[in-house]
Amino acid sequence: MQAKATLEDTLTLMRDLRERCEWDAAQTHESLRPYLIEEAQELDDALRDENVGQVREELGDVLLQVLFHSVVAEQRGDFDIGDVAGGLIAKMQARHPHLYGNGERISWEAFKARKRTSIEEGLPAGLPALHRAHRLQDRAAGVGFDWDDVDGPADKVAEELREVREQLAAAPVNRSEHGAPQFDAAHAAVEDELGDLLFAVVNLCRKAGVHASLALDRANAKFARRFTAIERLAAERGIDVRTAGLAALDELWDEVKAGERAARG
Repeated sequence: MQAKATLEDTLTLMRDLRERCEWDAAQTHESLRPYLIEEAQELDDALRDENVGQVREELGDVLLQVLFHSVVAEQRGDFDIGDVAGGLIAKMQARHPHLYGNGERISWEAFKARKRTSIEEGLPAGLPALHRAHRLQDRAAGVGFDWDDVDGPADKVAEELREVREQLAAAPVNRSEHGAPQFDAAHAAVEDELGDLLFAVVNLCRKAGVHASLALDRANAKFARRFTAIERLAAERGIDVRTAGLAALDELWDEVKAGERAARG
């Protein structure tokens, strides 16, 4: 049986590619940035689809990016993979002082809060809005600014929804002759209130142990699956979805949902 490859084997391969492949030798930290983002997103897709073989492959692609950047830095004289590994070990041991020392057991956010100068410090600029909201709330919770249970954030969602309704009733959003909303003061006020509502929903998700971005991802997939089924049924019955109207489409929607329930037993 052939021996399994090691991480040292992958590092040796990366160094060899930097020596003998023109493309690999020409890459820099800057030129590699888009590939890291792409590979991370492909891994996320594989994890979402629960495709074990694809997860294994995409993890390799992400590892390639880690090795690539490490060898580039090594050849520049900045640091090497040993420094990366050492930093990781030190960070994880510091994160668990009750396991690797005589420290007390505290949450990671509480530990990090001791070093931060602001709640946003260290958050990536390109972090998606739902994820940023979750992380900001995590950080606030790390210093005690949090609800005791899900009832508080659930009530906050109801409060924010009420304020959205009040704003819409008091100053309906104006629309242009093409139906698009006009960006005036009323639109800005509604945007503010809806933002507060979304933030409150993210907080409810967090307190319930659910990541809002994952919950929304599942909802998107569910909606796409059901609407595709609506389009298929409509095509089979000679219905034009563009002109059928809400009532007809809603009936098809209910039929699709009933079919899903029946399939689940």
